[in-house]
Amino acid sequence: MLVQGSWVDWPDGVYDRVGNILLSRVLGAQLDFSKEDFSIAIKQSWEQALDRVRRAGGKPYAIPAGASDHPLGGLGYVGFAEELREQERDARLPLRFHPRSPRARAARRPAMVVGFAADGRADRVIGIDITAKPQETRAQVKRIAERTADLVGLGRAVTDADIVLDERYAYPAYGVPAAATLDAIRLGARLEGMLTDPVYERKSMQAMIDMVRSGAFPAGSKLLYVHLGGVPALSAYSYPLREG
Repeated sequence: MLVQGSWVDWPDGVYDRVGNILLSRVLGAQLDFSKEDFSIAIKQSWEQALDRVRRAGGKPYAIPAGASDHPLGGLGYVGFAEELREQERDARLPLRFHPRSPRARAARRPAMVVGFAADGRADRVIGIDITAKPQETRAQVKRIAERTADLVGLGRAVTDADIVLDERYAYPAYGVPAAATLDAIRLGARLEGMLTDPVYERKSMQAMIDMVRSGAFPAGSKLLYVHLGGVPALSAYSYPLREG
């Protein structure tokens, strides 16, 4: 059973029939569309879905949206940090900043903070808020990071200073791309052949492009953009991109 949010104010008539929703149906998921307002919290519809499985005699294994809020959800991104550290060492190319985009539904990949805290670089993981609810996002990032730090034996507390979240790019609303977001989609595709969705990755790419152009990073900085997928969602935004 898959509880699917339906809170994005987007008028495209195929919005609930393409992208990840289409893939979920093809893969055999039973979809339950939540009518609750958007937030990154665990919702009543989630609890109700688990209860229905139990009443039917099942034993649900619950995976929160984005998986980061699962008790073990952060461990993969601690491993990511370790792998990247090895690549930096082998290439002799230390990276100064690690832009990424926290996914609204799970404060996306807060365990990156823990992974880079081990060598004092947690604050170089730059999170781009796309929720327009940054206080909730910060709280969730810290909670998940603290739990992951305990699991891996980080040896120190996760502090507010470790969590860098830029709130300037969430406009106009969650799931609704701005004109600058669409421009960033085109730029990445045409210069690098890199496709991104308008909800998560491209708002963070929009942010990185804007920060580079505005001189936010020192000259010569090595930036790593962590692309975590989302391309199937492009089809849900075909109308504003109908001419490319």
